[in-house]
Amino acid sequence: MAKDQPIGFVGIGNMGAPMALNMARAGWPVVAFDLRRDVMDALAAAHENINAAQGFPEVAACSIVIIMLPTGADVRGAVLGVEGKPGLADAMVQGGLVIDMSSSEPMGTRALGGALEARGLNLIDAPVSGGVPRAVDGTLTIMVGGEDKQIGSAEPVLEAMGTVFRTGPLGSGHAMKALNNYLSACGVVAASEAVIIGTRFGLDPKTMTDILNNSTGRSNATKNKLAQHMLNGAFATGFTLKLMDKDVAMARNLATTLGVPAPTLEHISSILSEALGVLGDKADHTELYRYIEDLSKKGREREERA
Repeated sequence: MAKDQPIGFVGIGNMGAPMALNMARAGWPVVAFDLRRDVMDALAAAHENINAAQGFPEVAACSIVIIMLPTGADVRGAVLGVEGKPGLADAMVQGGLVIDMSSSEPMGTRALGGALEARGLNLIDAPVSGGVPRAVDGTLTIMVGGEDKQIGSAEPVLEAMGTVFRTGPLGSGHAMKALNNYLSACGVVAASEAVIIGTRFGLDPKTMTDILNNSTGRSNATKNKLAQHMLNGAFATGFTLKLMDKDVAMARNLATTLGVPAPTLEHISSILSEALGVLGDKADHTELYRYIEDLSKKGREREERA
């Protein structure tokens, strides 16, 4: 695809803004849209290759439209319309390609693909991993599901944001993302529990972190989150507990749909849901440490009263 063709981008959030900016820096003209006008204007001011759209029609004029929204339901609403309002699909030209880079339900992605196919449009799923730092650096892991022809046309654009891994048919990228985030959640929960147990015994949490990162217990949580966000109380990765809970619930639903017993997945999903109920929608996912620590303190108080 020639770089003189503009790329639509819907969803200018913590992840979407740096992703769109990296596309612009790589030479792609970007037509950006978000419900927050100030966010769009700020992004457009950051690079000459970015234009802030007034609405969906400007975005839909692009032959490729990327969507980076919180949920699959948000994506479906943006594409097909909601409450009588038209969506992107109502204005896109035949043969146009929608790229869902959000974290959506794999089965829902396949259903959306069918709905778009009936309108002469194409869909691939391309969720990402790496968080805000790697979105800024343009080093995201991009998991792409769909037909090879469509992925091939999108690959040069996606490579401006990170490394592309083809996962298989439509929906497989979203399945991979959900399963990846399940393992990520396991790491955060396990690291929190281990450090809290060690601290109760008398171990120094910083020393524990150093040892874990030089031992077989090393994980993304111990390497990139314990010292940087959890032990110091920063809790500022930019990825909310609400989104992690959603992603792990999608992995749990996938296991149920496929008839695969997954007791650990069910347990981790329950922990996230319970923590979300206590910490609230705006909590960073690393605040799981604070939630588990509070549980530990309450347990100790009960023991002392007994």
